[in-house]
Amino acid sequence: MSLESLGLTHDQERVYRYLLRTPHADPDEARAELDLPRLATVLDELRTLGVIDRSLVPLPPAATVDLLVRHQVERTSRELARLDAAFDVVRDLAEEARRGRPVELVERIEDSAGVNRRVDAMRDRAETMNAKPLPRGRHHTEEATRRYRRRLADGLVSRTLVGAAALDLPEELAYARHLHGLGDLHRVTAEPFLPLLVIDRRVAFVLLEPGRSDTDALMIRQPGIVAALVALFEKLWERAADLDGLDLSATEARVLRALAEHDKDETAARALNVSLRKYRAHVAALMTPLGATTRFQAALRAKERGWL
Repeated sequence: MSLESLGLTHDQERVYRYLLRTPHADPDEARAELDLPRLATVLDELRTLGVIDRSLVPLPPAATVDLLVRHQVERTSRELARLDAAFDVVRDLAEEARRGRPVELVERIEDSAGVNRRVDAMRDRAETMNAKPLPRGRHHTEEATRRYRRRLADGLVSRTLVGAAALDLPEELAYARHLHGLGDLHRVTAEPFLPLLVIDRRVAFVLLEPGRSDTDALMIRQPGIVAALVALFEKLWERAADLDGLDLSATEARVLRALAEHDKDETAARALNVSLRKYRAHVAALMTPLGATTRFQAALRAKERGWL
């Protein structure tokens, strides 16, 4: 069986097989032996796919096939989501015929129950991006866990961004870790952001009053606006810390953010609404785990770790 059926090009497969046969291959010798002038480009492509590492060491065959199958599943899911957009057009046309007017690309929905009904109706969604800066106040049940695990196993790609303040409550941290363990990847940030839900990069939900969970929401299907919200989520996600690697508290995350944003201790303490003495105690406590001797160095190393 050729690996081309799993997404590799002819040249990529040739190079991968050569590296399996020739450990510690010299690139110049490989280029000559394979008669492949564009070898450097193919190697970069294989590295991007994760099939080889920087030292030209290939993944074992079983791991490679598993990886390529997962890539194919992800591509198929994205393609199915794109094709599913055709049915959105059918629904829009039917709705226009029923209402006798064009379907709105930005629609106001009353209360969270209405939002939940709209989201639940999108049963075949392939990807979700969820930004949750506030505590969710939810508790998982065994039945909900089973349903969600099945959807993730069926290919749902879900990422959830949570605010550091939301994890001050032990039950919120436990809930985040529970979903993260199921495959709904969670990251944590101390940056301020607004609640947001994006489905399949085509539909977005935002609250009209971000500080309230019971307020009306907007369902947005205007492509330009949705694309901008997706880009915003991706930037926040890139800078956030993975929940598995989180080894600082929500309070420490806020102190680090204040340390990076304010030049004076007095200003930072006011921003955190704590006394100057307490703020300095927090900063001093962070110096050791960061291996820092100055506050500038502490902020720099926190950024290197992805804490800021």
